[in-house]
Amino acid sequence: MLIAQITDTHIKAGGRLAYRQVDSAAKLRACVAQLNALQTPPDLVLLTGDLVDLGRDEEYAVLRELLAPLRMPVYAIPGNHDDRAALRRAFAVEGYLPAQGPFLHYVVEEHPLRLIGLDTTIPGQPGGELCAERLAWLAARLAEAPQRPTALFMHHPPFVTGLANMDRQNCANGEALGDLLEQHRQVRHVLCGHVHRPIHTHWRGVTTSIAPSPSHSCVLDFDPQASHDFVLEPPTCALHYWNAEAGLLISHLVFIGDFGGRFPFYDEQGRLID
Repeated sequence: MLIAQITDTHIKAGGRLAYRQVDSAAKLRACVAQLNALQTPPDLVLLTGDLVDLGRDEEYAVLRELLAPLRMPVYAIPGNHDDRAALRRAFAVEGYLPAQGPFLHYVVEEHPLRLIGLDTTIPGQPGGELCAERLAWLAARLAEAPQRPTALFMHHPPFVTGLANMDRQNCANGEALGDLLEQHRQVRHVLCGHVHRPIHTHWRGVTTSIAPSPSHSCVLDFDPQASHDFVLEPPTCALHYWNAEAGLLISHLVFIGDFGGRFPFYDEQGRLID
């Protein structure tokens, strides 16, 4: 099973540039083409928040147009730049988002790895949280299938990355999530976005990762007083391979662009190595 993760696309409408610098629509278009061109295509795509920049319906319409060429199911959760009601309208036809309720949580059951999408957003705030109501919902879902390998996907990371400019706006009560995960060892991985960088750690007994953005990156600066600046590093998304036999979700980076294609491996005597 292969899972592609695209995050923090920040799509604008009307051809406008994100932060007056980034053609985020063109970057997502290239990302979609790269995933479609993979020799082994993903089984599904997870969109882990900040899908559009201002949470407007017209931005979600552009997003849907850009995603349309994907030949596999797509599952979305909100980030702090998203609007719950507009996101719900944009993805209503697929039927996986709850039609009612304050949060956009759901479970994807149709694959070897059970997937649980979590809504960590706080309207009008850059940071996120998993409040008592959200944690209770997650606890109930985990209790339903204690033997099934499971991955969570959410926008705000629950752990400190060392990048103070982003850690100030992560999932504020992440340790409460960690307490829950220690009771449910079927959770093999937590997939996050928000930080616009590839980051991996082992946290509270679970492998946890943050996927980079195909649009733009946060500056890599460990200074506690670092400013919240961006940089145009190579556009990237994540690919996660579920090895059922080993019980591991193994993460890879997909660099987006034309790098000249594949070429064969020859040894020093010029012999082709299969």
